[in-house]
Amino acid sequence: MTAQPTLKPERPYFSSGPTAKFPGWSLDKIKTESLGRSHRSSLGKSRLKYAIDLSKEMLGVPDDYLVGIMPASDTGALECAMWTLLGHDRPVTVAAWESFGNVWIQDAVKQLKLRMLQVLEADYGMLPDFAQVPQDNDVVFTWNGTTSGARIPNTDWLAADRTGLTINDATSAVFAQEMDWAKLDATTYSWQKVMGSEAQHGMLILSPKAIDRIESYDPEWPLPKLFRLKKGGKINRGIFEGATINTPSMLATEDYIAALEWAQALGGRQALFARADANAKVLTDWIEATPWVRNMVPDVAQRTNTGVCFVFQGDWYESLSAEDQAALPKKIASTLEKLDVGYDFNGYRDAPPSLRVWCGATVEQEDVKRLLPWIEWAYEQAKAGAL
Repeated sequence: MTAQPTLKPERPYFSSGPTAKFPGWSLDKIKTESLGRSHRSSLGKSRLKYAIDLSKEMLGVPDDYLVGIMPASDTGALECAMWTLLGHDRPVTVAAWESFGNVWIQDAVKQLKLRMLQVLEADYGMLPDFAQVPQDNDVVFTWNGTTSGARIPNTDWLAADRTGLTINDATSAVFAQEMDWAKLDATTYSWQKVMGSEAQHGMLILSPKAIDRIESYDPEWPLPKLFRLKKGGKINRGIFEGATINTPSMLATEDYIAALEWAQALGGRQALFARADANAKVLTDWIEATPWVRNMVPDVAQRTNTGVCFVFQGDWYESLSAEDQAALPKKIASTLEKLDVGYDFNGYRDAPPSLRVWCGATVEQEDVKRLLPWIEWAYEQAKAGAL
């Protein structure tokens, strides 16, 4: 039987959201001058605008795109885009292949009740056939499937001159994968995913084409205040210069700024991409070499470099009841959490029974390496009935 390892990860944070803080993070890295001040003060607005400007710089967002801070994390930003942009007498395609993409389908079907709707779905670990997406349609999709580990390998399925808008949920992709901004009209993400910052705030990035749609179109449904991006029939540019729709947390803002400045000092987004790639390679190489697990995503080109998901296989696993199969990853994850080896890496509750290890840039490669022998040990303990 595999002996219990002795070397633990120094930072056992492998959650897929909120993700690990950046290496060296501590409370004293956060500037506090804006705390206890109004977000409408000159200082508060300047810090919010700095967070916006630094995000835009770090992500390589084109100058003529607008970037704004939104409430309610990625969900709030994405639903603001859907409620504001869709239903313009234009067909809509919503593509989903995991839990969060399915939420956008439910929004389109049950809440917005879009009349001309095409739904494209695929099982966990797979991608739908994007060739079925008409180029005249507006399309809502998730760049990186947070709960399946499947990402789009490219945007070749989107024509450069397409007339429809694209709404892109990029929350587990930005700062780990390059965005094709020329083909993206409304892109959203949350601070608490790839950068490991605090939750409840999201970002909305709008192309000139999306801005034109907002200014020329009024949806037939009511818009709550949190989704209202227009003022006097024009885009409210103040929202994209730090005058947020509602009160943000300045503590969360300063924490996000600290993460951005860490990434900037590291070398920018290319350095973040390299760290995520290296972390994911350690894990995916181990998965390929381990006969009793497999990557949830069979196509190598579609595998993420952030939340890598893997499932169990083999004769012993197949001999278990469905209930025991579902319990295995939970047992392994909970056992290693109690030993302070790895936190929060059980698969998502709606996904197939699996483990999901976050490999984004705020995780150290050595910690990923140290986690794997512990998973092997816990698996052997489970086989022996010791968990």
